[in-house]
Amino acid sequence: MSDSSGASAAAGAAATAAVAGGPRTAGAAAPAGLVEMATALAEGSVSARQLTEQALRRIAAAQPELNAFRTVRADAALAEADAADRRLAAGERLPLLGVPLAVKDDMDLTGEPTAFGCAGPFAPKTADSEAVRRLRAAGAVIVGKTQTPELGQWPFTEGEAFGATRNPWNPAYSPGGSSGGSAAAVAAGLVPAALGSDGAGSVRIPAAWTHLVGVKPQRGRISTWPEPESFHGLTVNGVLARTVADAALLLDAASGPHPEDLHHPARISAVEAARRTPRRLRIALSFGMPFTATPKSLDPQVRSAVERLAGRLEALGHEVVPEDPRYGPIGLTFVPRATSGVRDWAARVPDPALLDPRTHEAVRTGRILGGVALRVSRRAEAALGRRVGEIFGRFDVVLTPTTATPPLRIGALAGLGAMATDRAMIAACPYAWTWNVLGWPGVNIPAGFTGDGLPMGAQLLGPADSEPLLLALAAQVEAAQDWAALRPDAVRAGV
Repeated sequence: MSDSSGASAAAGAAATAAVAGGPRTAGAAAPAGLVEMATALAEGSVSARQLTEQALRRIAAAQPELNAFRTVRADAALAEADAADRRLAAGERLPLLGVPLAVKDDMDLTGEPTAFGCAGPFAPKTADSEAVRRLRAAGAVIVGKTQTPELGQWPFTEGEAFGATRNPWNPAYSPGGSSGGSAAAVAAGLVPAALGSDGAGSVRIPAAWTHLVGVKPQRGRISTWPEPESFHGLTVNGVLARTVADAALLLDAASGPHPEDLHHPARISAVEAARRTPRRLRIALSFGMPFTATPKSLDPQVRSAVERLAGRLEALGHEVVPEDPRYGPIGLTFVPRATSGVRDWAARVPDPALLDPRTHEAVRTGRILGGVALRVSRRAEAALGRRVGEIFGRFDVVLTPTTATPPLRIGALAGLGAMATDRAMIAACPYAWTWNVLGWPGVNIPAGFTGDGLPMGAQLLGPADSEPLLLALAAQVEAAQDWAALRPDAVRAGV
């Protein structure tokens, strides 16, 4: 990590030691959410410096245990906060002016390296990525960059370069991945919201395992520039927050294309959508998994949680019917795109010898599949979209588990070979990646807790450009369940 200030490592351990006790109702001392912070700043009841100092104290206290951040830019963030206070005092108003936020370490931030979970001497970037530029244009203070596994490949956030990032609900468990650092930071109340990226569920999986709202938007909604598209169209940038309103505010602020992006979806207003009550919807409840030729099964606790959520949706007036999308051979088109993306990123690493052996195996596969197989997989997307999208001629939304299992223990996949890791990863997370192939939006919402107090999630999935409907439905469920009131004890640390 770079410069930071705050409590000692002992304080950090104390801050998170009580997390294993499970959900607790937030009290008055809990940090504010994104909307509340932005409102308080605009009203002048708090300063950007105060909020940024509080965020930096919480980060420093939690870092020894949670390890959510790869880089903390304390001095730079305080300078940005002071500048925001001057702008606020002069009467300027922007959606996020003065709010402290974090971004995942696959996004370029001027003056900081983009290591993307890798070891080695990465040079500082000389320009912001488009998503970061838009956050800055909305007035946000960027306090740091969050941890991610090597090149975002796995649903856990661990690696030789930085150690293990832990789940605020129970530090013996992973917050998921690959946006695990962003999820841990938001769930623990270190920042009110954060950007992540999602190439096979990498926003939705950690959101499910840390009791957050995680939005994977339509491909191109949030720019991936300087990549015209990321991982050959699989990966999009997304948001993690505690509430739908917070997620919508951050989504609107970060959205918009770079002129050279390959995808330019029509603009939406996520904030307005989150305020609307949806009409009566027809919802497909799906537990079916796409074919992968690998063993997998649904944990009974996860199934029960999603069934309870389906019952809640029925109580809200919606029709819920068991039905699975027709996934067909979609899995055959994922691997060439994913491994070719790993190959592309690995070519930029300053010292390839430091990469995980599993990454080297993915690079070799990407070299083999990066020609004809990659081109065929891209051409197949339109036909697969028609096949899977047939369900939206009969239903408005598809409801599935976000993962097949509750959170994994820290180290559960450590030391495995490439094939064993892939099999374990697919077994735990078979539900999210199909929507990355199609480029369509999906929203994780909290679905409850296991008997041991570990969070679980469910996905609301829609066709192209359906974020407004998904957010409206998610907000309706949130109003009925008030999931944001439940937070890990670590949220009180450093306040």
